[in-house]
Parts: sequence; C-alpha cells; structure tokens
Amino acid sequence: MSDAAFMREALGQARLALEAGEVPVGAVVVRDGVVIGRGHNHPVSGHDPTAHAEIAALRQAALALGNYRLDGCELYVTLEPCAMCTGAMLHARLQRVVFGATDPKTGAAGSVVNLFEQRRLNHHTQVQSGVLAGECGALLSRFFAGRRARARDASQPLRDDAVRTPHARFDGLPDYPWAPHYVADLPALAGLRMHYLDEGPRDAPLTWLCLHGNPSWSYLYRKMLPVFLGEGHRVVAPDLVGFGRSDKPKKEGAHSFSWHREVLLQFVERLDLQNILLVVQDWGGLLGLTLPMAAPHRYRGLLVMNTMLGTGDVPLSAGFLAWREMCARNPEFSVSRLFARGNPHLAPDECAAYDAPFPDRGHRAALRAFPAMVPETADADGAAISREAREFWRTQWSGRSLMAIGAQDPVLGTPVMENLRAVIRGCPEPMVLADAGHFVPEHGEAIARRAVGYFRP
Repeated sequence: MSDAAFMREALGQARLALEAGEVPVGAVVVRDGVVIGRGHNHPVSGHDPTAHAEIAALRQAALALGNYRLDGCELYVTLEPCAMCTGAMLHARLQRVVFGATDPKTGAAGSVVNLFEQRRLNHHTQVQSGVLAGECGALLSRFFAGRRARARDASQPLRDDAVRTPHARFDGLPDYPWAPHYVADLPALAGLRMHYLDEGPRDAPLTWLCLHGNPSWSYLYRKMLPVFLGEGHRVVAPDLVGFGRSDKPKKEGAHSFSWHREVLLQFVERLDLQNILLVVQDWGGLLGLTLPMAAPHRYRGLLVMNTMLGTGDVPLSAGFLAWREMCARNPEFSVSRLFARGNPHLAPDECAAYDAPFPDRGHRAALRAFPAMVPETADADGAAISREAREFWRTQWSGRSLMAIGAQDPVLGTPVMENLRAVIRGCPEPMVLADAGHFVPEHGEAIARRAVGYFRP
C-alpha cells in the first residue's frame, strides 16, 4: 500500500475522534505493509492529557509486537506530532513518521521545533510531511469552524419566534469548504442572524454578489465561486433569512417582499460593497433586480439566470402557477428530490445538501411563504418597486449585462427570460444551456468562466 492509502486509514481514525467531539487527529502504525496499531485523539473523553492519536496507536502496536521497541515500523498521522508524541516516537525507535497537515502552534517536526533533527539523540527517524495534507487540514478546519460557530451561537442568542438549523447539518457538505460569516445587527433583522459567505480580498477589483432563490441557499453557487475567486475577485453570497444557515422565523407571516428587500439593501450598505457584479437566479432576481436603482454607483454589472421581475401587471407564467399550486398542495415536498429531478447530473450527496437547512416542518416557513409572495397584482407587496426597477433597467442602467438561460426550466424558462432581456438595456444574446433546468448555477462553472472574461476590467 502507498503512503496515501495508509494516511486514509489514519483519516478514518480522525473521523472517529470527530464523531466523539474530539480534535480530529488519527494515526496508524504499520509494519511490513500491515497496520498493527490504530489510535485517535481522546484526551477529553479519557480525562488523559497523553491520549493523543499517536500515543494510542503506539500503545496498540507495542502490545501487538510484545515489545515497546517498534523497530522497522512506520507511523502515519494526520497532523504534525507535538513534542510529547515526537519523544514517544523516538523512544520507540520508529523507522519512519509520515504526517499530513502541519501544526504551526505545537508542531515538533519543523513548524515550531524539529526534534527529529536533534543529532545528539541516539536514534534518528525519517520524516515525510504533506501526505494528503489538504484532506487532513480540511477535517481540522471543519472541526474548529464548528467550535467557533457554537461560540458565536452563545454570544448571539436566538429570538423566541425563530429557529436555527444545527451546525452539524452542514458538516461535510460536498464542495462547500467556505467559512461562515454572520450579521445580526442590521435594523431590519431586529436580532435575527443572517449568514453569508465572504471570500477573496476586500480590495478586489470586482465583487460578485450572488443571490439565491427558493428553495435553495448559498450552496447553489459552489460551482461558480472557485472561478470568481481564481480571478482574484471577492465573492459575497448571503443566505436569505429563512434559508441556509440564516435564522428561520417560525411563522410564514414574518416574510414579505419589502422586508427581504430592505434586509438586502442594509446588508450591501453594511459591508460597503463596491464594484458589484450582481448574480441572480429565481428569488435572487425578484429581489436583487430591485437593488441597483437604490445605489447605482455600487454596481458594475449583472449576471442574470432564470428569474423575473414581479411587476404585477404581467400575467405569471403557467409554469410558475403550476409550481405555486404544487407548493400549496404539498408544502412538505422534498427539496433534495426536486433538485435530483431537475439536475440528473448531481450526485446524491449534492442533492441531499439542499435538505440540510430544513430538518423539520418548523424550519420550512420560508418555503411555504415564498411562492405566494410573488407579486401577481399591481397593488401586491413588491409590485410597485418592481415596476420602478423595470424602468431603471430600461432607461438608466449603464453597466454591462450577461444572461444565461436554462432551457429545460418549465417555470422561468426561455420565454420569460427573453421578455426580461427586452427590459434590460444593452443585454446581448443570452448564453443558452440546453441541458440546464431552473437551477442554472448547477451548471455554473461554464457560465462563470464566460462571465469572468466578459466582465474583466
């Protein structure tokens, strides 16, 4: 077996530590290609300061050989060993030590000190670093991010009329490695906590503001973020209140078009976002397309995907009316099944990620509220401001625009998008994705690559 294969064995031990609430470090001892000792961190549960993964694996290996000397053995550990564990390894006379991630705070194999290079010691062990370092480090990052999140929870109490999805629901989601950020002091939030991603340099030349719709959340943009970040740009992707990691009011009546719009306006001001490239889909567009006219100087461009303006003076599409009827008839519909039906290219764990924010009915008030919130009449909440936005896009918009259409969308497909394109001043021929449905960003890498070239300063 290779070094990587044995390190994966150690990662399996690290996951056992993670499940037990311990710092996720795992280790295995190998002799002649066979694992003879396994161990994972358990100092907290064991009330034992020496119960590090390496010590546990060394003890098991010594019992297997009937000898505290482990000549000819190799130890694989997911994190650079500390001074205590390094001393034990040298005392056991290991032939070789292989570790994954470095430890800049306590690492004794080169990060803080290097005990393995002490030539005055009577045994010298070979050291190999960096094997599966990314996977090892990611496991540790998730653990400490969760711990920080729990500390934030303690400092940001939950309102009595809202619920907060447990952090564990978001652990290990595929292709979603970014650290959470929260804001709770916007006047419109009134103490509710709103989650957002904020990646890339704060002084980047462009900021991509990615707004999701119903029933998705910021996970929708995971295929586009790496492309934007690869250009050295900043990406901000909030979860609307009621979705994703944001707090979720218990009652449908807490949600309204005007309130969500005001939250987003205050959010943009609070972060003082500049040189914005607005990225919208579904409700991200219903709300987001009304934002630039409030502060045109902040916006440089628009990337618009399968959405609409809710002006109340244009009949809603037959596809949308069917969607709204389905939601009313079956309010507990499976979000993951919805994504699986419309996106057959997604893996099951990607679809399941869309269920993560909604563990039970009490977390789903926004999913029940949003279909009925789309303005259908001229006097509906949000209709007047949407008509103002339509006039802004027709006559005052001076930025560049790019449209991508998921042609298989039965709700907001090509006819709806062509009508919207006619409203947006200077919007060129759209990028049509023949195989994409409503949730266009699930095909987002190609769109993002086209967009970074199109909008490049």
